[in-house]
Amino acid sequence: MTKEGCLSRGLRSGLCHRLPHSLLWSSTLHSRACFLHIFRPGPIKRAAHKESESEAKADGETASDSESRVEAATLPPSADDTPEVLNRALSNLSSRWKNWWVRGILTLAMIAFFFIIIYLGPMVLMMIVMCVQIKCFHEIITIGYNVYHSYDLPWFRTLSWYFLLCVNYFFYGETVTDYFFTLVQREEPLRILSKYHRFISFTLYLTGFCMFVLSLVKKHYRLQFYMFGWTHVTLLIVVTQSHLVIHNLFEGMIWFIVPISCVICNDIMAYMFGFFFGRTPLIKLSPKKTWEGFIGGFFATVVFGLLLSYVMSGYRCFVCPVEYNNDTNSFTVDCEPSGLFRLQEYNIPGVIQSIIGWKTVRMYPFQIHSIALSTFASLIGPFGGFFASGFKRAFKIKDFANTIPGHGGIMDRFDCQYLMATFVNVYIASFIRGPNPSKLVQQFLTLRPDQQLHIFNTLKSHLTDKGMLTAATEDK
Repeated sequence: MTKEGCLSRGLRSGLCHRLPHSLLWSSTLHSRACFLHIFRPGPIKRAAHKESESEAKADGETASDSESRVEAATLPPSADDTPEVLNRALSNLSSRWKNWWVRGILTLAMIAFFFIIIYLGPMVLMMIVMCVQIKCFHEIITIGYNVYHSYDLPWFRTLSWYFLLCVNYFFYGETVTDYFFTLVQREEPLRILSKYHRFISFTLYLTGFCMFVLSLVKKHYRLQFYMFGWTHVTLLIVVTQSHLVIHNLFEGMIWFIVPISCVICNDIMAYMFGFFFGRTPLIKLSPKKTWEGFIGGFFATVVFGLLLSYVMSGYRCFVCPVEYNNDTNSFTVDCEPSGLFRLQEYNIPGVIQSIIGWKTVRMYPFQIHSIALSTFASLIGPFGGFFASGFKRAFKIKDFANTIPGHGGIMDRFDCQYLMATFVNVYIASFIRGPNPSKLVQQFLTLRPDQQLHIFNTLKSHLTDKGMLTAATEDK
């Protein structure tokens, strides 16, 4: 091969730097171009960089977006985490049917685990909610660490978990003060912590904030603020919603079990209808989701919600609010069921009467509310999953983690549950919950004697004016 041919080929392949300098000086125009390319790379590289930036902007993507896209592409792909026993047992099946059986078997295992923790009572349920919250936080924060390569940022892993501790202290402190009021007032240390709870919470957060500012490093400013925002958004999504789940639980086990079960039912039935009948894609964020699965899941979830509500409404252990008994130092779920959980007779519209032949039907009022819960779980709840799918696509990952074979991480299973928890809490506050007499009495007893006497006289005058309290009644 001639020198000119070698140099021309080296220029095209980017291997000119392998040639000795003497060849470069004695070559033709191609060699001079190659020489300039080697010893003066700055202008050429800058031009190439500008060209790539202009191409990216033409596609509606900024330079920072391009950088994030490249970084996201470095995330490791998900490995096959299916247990070896299932791999061997299902080795003769196609990948489609193998995935179907793996998901089905592990779904049944998770449902069995769900029944066990319900049987163990509200305290175990609260501990499970706490564990799920921590695992979801870990999965989302880990993605942030991987995407932004932030493992070496000073203090940041410590600060992320410190902020989680601070937010949990605030929310669970509020819950303890609200639902364990008598116990808190009985113990002097708890009473002091309860009185200054919000100030202590703010001080803890402010300490973390100052630590973050002190940890800022000149060459990592932008990266550190990325992760600071990432941590706070994760706290907003995960911790706040898990706090609402706990509040729903205290309203009665039925407000915890029915919404969660409706989301689970919709997830299963939408998958089943989509697997066997799915033909029409539903949304680009989740290519496997179909209209057939979406619609089939809706009707199946509404029927399931009505049946489950009917069964659970007949048991006090499910419908009574979870309260703390100071005498036994344990949770109790015994009460006189409210009107929501007493059978009532409803007239059936004339059009439906001609079809089914019934004029009236006996059902619990809570079943009507269950229609609203199951409708939200099947029509709006999946958008929590679509949101999670968009998040995962943005960072080119299949699942949040590999915790559950065939299902991904814990966050993959609870992406719809968090949205449902917020809806249930808002629904209870808007349509169900009224003033709680027991809490009012507890707060009344903590007042000074003169304040209690003032409230007593005010209440007495009010009842007398309304004719509910007479002189004879007062004498008695």
